[in-house]
Amino acid sequence: MSYIHGYDPDTLREITDSRECAERLEEIGSQRSLPALLERTWLLKVLDRFDEALTVSEQSVRVARMAGTRRDLLRARILHATIQQCRGAFAAAEQELTACAEEAEGQGWSGIAAFALQHRGKVHYDEGDFESARRDFKRALFLRQNAGAGDAELESTLLAIDAADRRRARAVVAS
Repeated sequence: MSYIHGYDPDTLREITDSRECAERLEEIGSQRSLPALLERTWLLKVLDRFDEALTVSEQSVRVARMAGTRRDLLRARILHATIQQCRGAFAAAEQELTACAEEAEGQGWSGIAAFALQHRGKVHYDEGDFESARRDFKRALFLRQNAGAGDAELESTLLAIDAADRRRARAVVAS
């Protein structure tokens, strides 16, 4: 079941049902498996409980480092970076997402690289650097297309490119 019901065209944030997310968070409880930690982190993030999300995301990175695969660790690090972004630590988020994207591309993991680049684009977008955001979104789109991503993933990336173009055009008009 997907808890994402779309994306806000201005903020690019996930549109979710808070009640559904809170119920799922209750179901997960204090499970400590890596998938449960990652899901709990994401649920806390979309519920705007960033301090708790940061704590759980740090725990998920430790668990992935000790017991997961390299792919698991990259996913945990990317999610951790998105929490940093939500808390306004843009430089730290950008640095972590850049490292994750480079490692994933070096391993030939296009889907993970695209995920990292999509989120790095969102960091640039939040910072008002719409040109860099657009560049990251375009690269993510290319990688997702080459990896055979589904329509929903491609649509979210196309929405992000469109949003960056709109914001960039508004910035040009305003200046």
